[in-house]
Amino acid sequence: MIQKFTVARDDEIYEAFPDVALTHGGRLVCVFAECTHHVDRSYTCIMYTVSEDRGRTWAPKRPLTEPLHGDPRRDPYWNCPRISTLSDGRLVVVVDRIAGRNEGVGGEQSNWLWFSADEGESWEGPYETPIYGIVPDRVVELRQGPYRGRWLVSAHTVLQTPQGPLWAERCWASDDAGQTWRGPFTIASERGLLLCEGSALELPGGELVCFLRENSGQGLDAFKALSYDGGEHWEGPYRMPMPACHRPVAGMLQSGRVMITHRYMQGGSRGMGWRTQNLFAALTDVPSCLAREREQAHTRILPLDYDRSPASDTGYSGWVQFPDGELYVVNYLLDDAPKAYIRGYALREEDFLLEAPQ
Repeated sequence: MIQKFTVARDDEIYEAFPDVALTHGGRLVCVFAECTHHVDRSYTCIMYTVSEDRGRTWAPKRPLTEPLHGDPRRDPYWNCPRISTLSDGRLVVVVDRIAGRNEGVGGEQSNWLWFSADEGESWEGPYETPIYGIVPDRVVELRQGPYRGRWLVSAHTVLQTPQGPLWAERCWASDDAGQTWRGPFTIASERGLLLCEGSALELPGGELVCFLRENSGQGLDAFKALSYDGGEHWEGPYRMPMPACHRPVAGMLQSGRVMITHRYMQGGSRGMGWRTQNLFAALTDVPSCLAREREQAHTRILPLDYDRSPASDTGYSGWVQFPDGELYVVNYLLDDAPKAYIRGYALREEDFLLEAPQ
């Protein structure tokens, strides 16, 4: 029983690439990008909106960043925001700023932080980081073991090597709440695979798993990498049974299971059916996250939404879970609108799997 809500809709501008955080006080804060179009970043601005009623209604959007205008082939533009709630109650947003003809290939790929100590009423920033890459992950704050308190942020780039371009997902670590950073540490980089858009998750045993998009357009599985030392060394990549996975967003559920929202991108020719149309959510468990063989992992995949527009564009998402177990997902799509907008979804883990009859 998935319920759908409008988070932000402005038929005069393209709204896309959202993420959402749940504050300690119970407020939802959603960040997203305004732009001329997904493939036209001559105007960009990062916006945010808040909800006091679990995402049923949302306040008017407000700007987080200054707007940027220009020729994206040479002038910088804002790209994909991510938001986290830290253990001390602050919100932190990370946004990449890009300039150059090809995303992830040379040019500016800087990443910036904003902080709020009052649940999104006001913000401090931007603060520059040494993180180099595009489409950053959330600030992941480790909560257990010897690396407790460490912050990790990953992003991907294309490295120029003697053997040719090599896609790489890398992370940086801070042990002093973002004052200084170490890295990069390579999460995954394998010739023949275009690995990107990582989503890192701390598991109950202190291990880290990072789920990755493969960007060849062949509809390949998601991949994953594993770390046992707080993100400094990684092994893999290993396949995960999530076919045609783009932009995975992983998190722990209260049940101890793991949920990953993601775009389904089947690939194929650039005719009818090429554009992205589907948002999925995958339910899995910790042993599957740690499995090194595809056959050792299992997933249960729930369709969340379908973009009916002939110019469909969807599948960058974020999600949270309320204390009573309800899940709230944000996503962007066109569907029935002239320009992309932000939609919210309320559901529960039981929507994946009913209890077996007695």
